[in-house]
Amino acid sequence: MKIAVFLAPGFEDIEAVTPVDVLRRAGFTVVTAAVGANGRQVTSAHDLTIVADALAEDLKPADFVMSIFPGGLPGSTNLAASKTVTSFAAAVHAKGGWAAAICAAPIALKAAGILAGHAYTCYPSMEKEIGGNYTGRRVERDRRVITGCGPGASLEFALELVRALGKPEVAEQLAKGMLKA
Repeated sequence: MKIAVFLAPGFEDIEAVTPVDVLRRAGFTVVTAAVGANGRQVTSAHDLTIVADALAEDLKPADFVMSIFPGGLPGSTNLAASKTVTSFAAAVHAKGGWAAAICAAPIALKAAGILAGHAYTCYPSMEKEIGGNYTGRRVERDRRVITGCGPGASLEFALELVRALGKPEVAEQLAKGMLKA
């Protein structure tokens, strides 16, 4: 199972790195993809530069089971503005895959046409821009859409991704090993 994590300039560091780390610990193949960056190098909201595994435009939705959008500003708005990214996520979701976003990034799920009719959470105040069925929970899972509220929920969000991908026992082992309270 391959999972795509899209990194646009201005992404929130912990919201990108935590899911990559946890999913790889769980045995999944995670591909980081640069969006609108300087080649594969993408700089975060806090000046961390990551060399992505691939360029977003080189990924094929048929090869993936999940798309993940880290939050951060302007990272989230950069994701929402990318037709490459929104089309990719919509195609993965349409074929039965998962869509996930944290913090401000549910705006990219909205732009992809995925969020309509789903309960979701996001960074408080972003729901005014997103609309829909905002719950305010730390992590929300509604059918094949998973959202998180912000940086402090990154580990909970990542563990929920592992559960959703069919490894609940691995998620619990990881939570215990990472000393999650």
